Amino acid sequence: MPNSTERTALVVVAHHRTDSLTAHTARRTTERLTAAGYRVDYLDLYAEGFDPLMTVEDQPDWGDREKPYSAEAQAHMRRILAADVVVAVFPVYWQTVPAILKGWIDRVWNYGFAYGRSKPRLAGKRMLWLGLAGIAGDDAFLPDMQATLEANLSTGIAYYCGFAHSRVGLLPDAEERPQRLDAEGNLSIGAAVAGAERIAHYGDFDRKAAEFLDEFLAAEVVSA
Repeated sequence: MPNSTERTALVVVAHHRTDSLTAHTARRTTERLTAAGYRVDYLDLYAEGFDPLMTVEDQPDWGDREKPYSAEAQAHMRRILAADVVVAVFPVYWQTVPAILKGWIDRVWNYGFAYGRSKPRLAGKRMLWLGLAGIAGDDAFLPDMQATLEANLSTGIAYYCGFAHSRVGLLPDAEERPQRLDAEGNLSIGAAVAGAERIAHYGDFDRKAAEFLDEFLAAEVVSA
């Protein structure tokens, strides 16, 4: 039986390829959480065959917050309830999360479970959203992308569901070929990085992801 004082984390990865930078970042995040003393539940939505489509079984009676959710939704609810910290790792698509991650939220973070109660069941939990984006790190649009993600994910989802703290860690330069928009909105794509430059590029990316996680965990210690 797990130690009642043991810290727990749920790492949710939303990418269809196990060799992607997103999957790599999720694995490194898991390793770092484990080294920090967390017991980690690793949820690969694609590998586990999660269906993002909402069904009547998931939501048999919208107005009843005690409704019997589907067995799959209940299983995922238990995994969230068991975690002190939830970390979602995903590629940024159209200034938001991929469909499979949004479907997980739609189906599992349901009325009566994640919200709709005077005392939220997820109260006190903490959420880190690690979003990998192809945008260049010095692109002028980066602050707007950060603000959009914070509004949608931290304010619109996590805080609404009672999380004590939520932060978006936006990781630009996730593409091996640098991308940039000019003032007219035209996209330019640079040459792929290779050799020592590629190693340095992804080493710097790993450091940025680790910094987001370390700052997030340090804030937890301070607020405890």
